[in-house]
Order: sequence, then structure tokens, then C-alpha cells
Amino acid sequence: MTTTAISSERVMEALKGVIDPELGINVVDLGLIYDIVTGEDTVRVVMTLTTPGCPLHESISEAVETAVQLLVPGVSTVEVDLVWDPPWCTDLITEDGLRELGWR
Repeated sequence: MTTTAISSERVMEALKGVIDPELGINVVDLGLIYDIVTGEDTVRVVMTLTTPGCPLHESISEAVETAVQLLVPGVSTVEVDLVWDPPWCTDLITEDGLRELGWR
């Protein structure tokens, strides 16, 4: 039986479907994803939010977990590690995100 390695790129693609409800932009293009660590059947997503007191932290974390579990084959466990260092800033927004926000 062969197993397929879980790729960070596949995880990032899945996370593009997770939308920050306040800004309407996905968490990848907002620059909220700092790191993705994959194991045999596990994924750890290191991310932040736009503000430390964000009242939507639980729903965004759950959406990240659900997206990875549903859209990335072979994943049985997803851990979302919410960090505040380094703090998020608008410099982390991708070019696509800037265009979606009308800033480019």
C-alpha cells in the first residue's frame, strides 16, 4: 500500500477557501498563514489573525481545520496554532489580496 505525502502547497490551496468574514479575503492572501508543517497524516497550521482580540478566532480556526480535513487527502489530524508574534500587518497581504481589497 502506498501513501501520498501531504504537500504544503495542497494545504495552502485548501486554505484559500477560508474567508476572513470581516474583510472578505481568504486567509492566505491576507497573509495570516505563517507556516504549514505536514506529517504522515497530520497538518499543523501556524497562523495569526488581523488583531489579537478578534472575536472570530474560533470560527476561523474551525474553518481552517475543516478545509484541510475535507480538501486535502490523507489528513486525519489538523492542529491550528494561533500565534501573535510576529504581529500581522498589511505588508503581509499578497498582490492578489491587495487587488481584492481595491488597493492595487
